[in-house]
Amino acid sequence: MQLDHNDELVLATLSPRARELVDRAVAWSNINSGSRNTEGLFKVLDALEAAFAPLPVSIERVATATSSSVGADGTVETVHYAPALRITCRPDAPIQIVTTGHYDTVFDSASPFQHVTVRDDGALNGPGIADMKGGISVMLGALEAFEAHPLKDNVGWTALLSPDEEIGSPGSAPLLAELGAKGHIGLTYEPSLPDGTLAGERKGSGNYHLIVRGKAAHAGRAFHEGANAIAAAAIITTRLHALNGQREGVTVNVSKIDGGSPLNVVADNAVVRFNVRVPDAQSASWVVDAIGEITTEPPFEGISLHLHGGMTRAPKPMDASQTALFNAVKSAGELLGQSIRWQPSGGVCEGNNLHAAGLPNIDTLGVIGGDIHSDLEYAWPDSFLERARLSALIFSKIASGDIDAKRLKQLRLETL
Repeated sequence: MQLDHNDELVLATLSPRARELVDRAVAWSNINSGSRNTEGLFKVLDALEAAFAPLPVSIERVATATSSSVGADGTVETVHYAPALRITCRPDAPIQIVTTGHYDTVFDSASPFQHVTVRDDGALNGPGIADMKGGISVMLGALEAFEAHPLKDNVGWTALLSPDEEIGSPGSAPLLAELGAKGHIGLTYEPSLPDGTLAGERKGSGNYHLIVRGKAAHAGRAFHEGANAIAAAAIITTRLHALNGQREGVTVNVSKIDGGSPLNVVADNAVVRFNVRVPDAQSASWVVDAIGEITTEPPFEGISLHLHGGMTRAPKPMDASQTALFNAVKSAGELLGQSIRWQPSGGVCEGNNLHAAGLPNIDTLGVIGGDIHSDLEYAWPDSFLERARLSALIFSKIASGDIDAKRLKQLRLETL
C-alpha cells in the first residue's frame, strides 16, 4: 500500500482546517448533553444537523426504541430517548461504510463540569471533548475530505449519531444492528487510549436489575410475620459475587442495592443492580444461566424475585475480519507516519453492537485523550487533524480497493 495522487487530493483538504476541527468540537462540548438532559440533547442535535448539512447527504432524525427503567422502589416505567441522527450519502454505491458516534455525555445538567478550558500544557479539558464530541468532529472532517476523492462514487456511507451510548445504547441498539447488517466496514469514533493505542478485542457487557419483594411487618411485635427483602437481597448479592473467579475473564459487579424501610419495620422491597463482563459468547451463556439460577430461587419463604435487563453488548473478539481490518489500518497509518497499535479492552461501546450484527469495525478512531467520565477529561488538539487524516485515508483506500471491504465483510460473515 502506498499513497497515490487521489489520496493526496483528499489529505490536502484537511490541513487548512485543523483549527475548525477543534473549534466546532469545543462549541459542541460547551452545550450540556447528559444522557437524560433532553433539552441539551436537542440543542446538540440541532448543531450537528447544521454541521453535516453542507455535505451531499440526506439527514433525518430517527426515532429510537423505548426501554424499561426500574425505580428504587421497584416500580417499572417506560423510558423514551432523544432521536438519533442518521446521515446518508450514496446509499446505492457498491461499498457501504458505517460510521457511528454518540452525542450524549455522562455529565448531567447539574454537573459543575460544563465548559472547555485549556490546560497549561495545551490540552483541552472539557465535558465530552474526547468522549466523544471531538470524535464526531474527526468523523465529519474525514467525511468532508473524502468528498474530494475522484472515486468517491464507489463508496456510500451512513453516519449514525446516537443519544444514549453512555447508558448502554438501549434506544439506538436496533438502529446499530440494522446498519451493521447492511454495511461492509464500520468506523466508530470513541477516543483512543491516552497513548494513542486503539482498542482491539472487547468484552461483552450486561446490566441487570433484580426486584426483590418481601412482606412488611413490625420489627418488634411481628418480626416473624414479615419477609425481609433487604436480607434476601444481601444473600443474593453474595451469591452473585461468588460467581467471580469461577470462569476466566467473567466478572460480576454488584453496584447498588436500593430499598429498605425504617428501623422498626421489616423491609418489603429492594432492588439489586449489577453489571457483568464476559470475554466470549460461551462465557456469556454461562453467566446468563448462572444468574438465572440465582435469581429464580428465593433465598427464603415469603420472597419473590423479578429480574429485568440482560446482556446489552456482545463480546467483540479479534476474529479474522477484525485482525485483517486492523492490519489494513496499521498500513494506512504507516503511510502517514502514524504508529497504530491496539490492545484488549474490558470496556464496551457501539463497536460491540456493530460486530454482533456482522460488521468488522475499528471503534477508537477519535481523538487522543484520557480521564474520560471525570472532570479531568482531556483531548490533545493536535490529534484532531492527525485522526481525521487517518480516517480520510481509510476511506480513500477503501474507494481504491487497497482495503478490500467486501472481503473483510465476508470474513466476518464466515464467523457468525
